[in-house]
Amino acid sequence: MTLDWFDRVSAELQDDLESICEKYDQIGHMSIDKGAKHPRIEFFVETEENDREYFCTLFFDPFNNEFYIESFDLDLDLSSRTMLEDIDDIIDAVHESFHDFMEDEDYVSAFEYEYADQDDDYIDDDYETLEVDWETPEVTAYIDENEDVEITYKFGVIQETGDGILQRTNRVKTQDNELIKDEFNFIFSKDEASTIIAMIASHMDSIQSLDTLQ
Repeated sequence: MTLDWFDRVSAELQDDLESICEKYDQIGHMSIDKGAKHPRIEFFVETEENDREYFCTLFFDPFNNEFYIESFDLDLDLSSRTMLEDIDDIIDAVHESFHDFMEDEDYVSAFEYEYADQDDDYIDDDYETLEVDWETPEVTAYIDENEDVEITYKFGVIQETGDGILQRTNRVKTQDNELIKDEFNFIFSKDEASTIIAMIASHMDSIQSLDTLQ
């Protein structure tokens, strides 16, 4: 297993971002997450309010040494993958995703409406209605394709108190093809955050991966 191809493509895409976005007078950005089981490259543009609007995510399968993108059919409740065999396919996929993002007014409206909703109000059964500024999109922390299990996290800041909120979402697909979704929230202050990070970092060697428990 090697990330050489991942690193080469990341460098190439960084050089091509300007040409991908120049038609719309936009500056494209990318973030790289190499710590996930399937490393990813996320592409986004920044708004005037310094918010991020994501338009494409590339995933990398290090075992098969190949890139892919995922799509989800809301009507059929099914996800699919498109494999990208070479650098030209990868650049074309990012290019097409960006153009679709900019040109599809319905999508843009839905995107703005959805995230405006999330910024203004977040309702949780265990807490009163909270106003949360979500600082990150959902980031996949674990995925098991054989068991149809996915665990994601996203981080936000509660407007009223300034506390951090970490939301964990578990998605499990049953044998009847039903999608079960559970959300859990952990709220903490800035003072607590440094302690939590230090405790986890000092005991990482004692923690088992979910893959080892199967």
